[in-house]
Amino acid sequence: MTAPTRPPAPRPRGLAAAGFVVLAVAAAVLCGLWFQYGERQDLNARATAGDAAASPDRIDVDAAVQRVDATARELVLRLQVTPRGALAEAGGLSPAEDLTLQTSPAVRGDLAFPAHDRIATVDVPVALTGGPVTDYPFDAYATELEFAAVQGGESVPVRMTLVNRDALFSLAVDASESDGAAVFSAELSRSGSVLVFALFMMAAMWALTIAVLMGGWFLVRRRAGLTWPALGWMAATLFALAAFRNTAPGAPPIGSLLDYLAFFWAESLIAFCVVVVVTRAVRAEGPPPP
Repeated sequence: MTAPTRPPAPRPRGLAAAGFVVLAVAAAVLCGLWFQYGERQDLNARATAGDAAASPDRIDVDAAVQRVDATARELVLRLQVTPRGALAEAGGLSPAEDLTLQTSPAVRGDLAFPAHDRIATVDVPVALTGGPVTDYPFDAYATELEFAAVQGGESVPVRMTLVNRDALFSLAVDASESDGAAVFSAELSRSGSVLVFALFMMAAMWALTIAVLMGGWFLVRRRAGLTWPALGWMAATLFALAAFRNTAPGAPPIGSLLDYLAFFWAESLIAFCVVVVVTRAVRAEGPPPP
């Protein structure tokens, strides 16, 4: 007679849940690293106009977008101008003759560099078109950049590189050369991290609003009196969302798409819920005792 076999012991559910949590956290971390790597690649991308090998005697211009002011429709471009070959002296620190860097209408004025003087980096404002900024976080802007050089009364070739240093915006550039001048057609839009955070803000606002509505509906149906902890949580959520909205990257103005899609509705519904819950709670409390 064989002994009865015991059924296999069930696997602990806690171990499976812990394994699932570890895998979810690892997937989230890897996804975040992938997004951050993409953002870093965008910031390191360079657009170049002009051929260095074809023109040993040239003007090199290294341009970097330092910051973008969407409200003012303006970006700040930092320029480092370096003469090369016979156009330079002292190892490229100063031009051999008076140098003028002619710019497009979007750039505020031409740049003049006297002969034999050291050339320092200079920040120039550049006007932007597009928008409006109230389309945040889906707003986009564009500008046209053109740089030509004149030294000693003659046009000289320009080789220019353009990079982006503003992490809140992504830059797409179409570079070309026209008669020795560097031409860039640039488009600016919110970076992926800004877009993701703005969408998270809208989702969080709606989630908190729904939570407050559910809590208020529960209190009204139960005919509960003045439940101060619940009322304090609702009122705190009303003011916390205002502070949360002000943390939006890029400081968008009031009246943007973020407000009309989530913030205004969240504030209105939560305030309405607090008023209704207090009114019904006062009725449920009844008259005060003598």
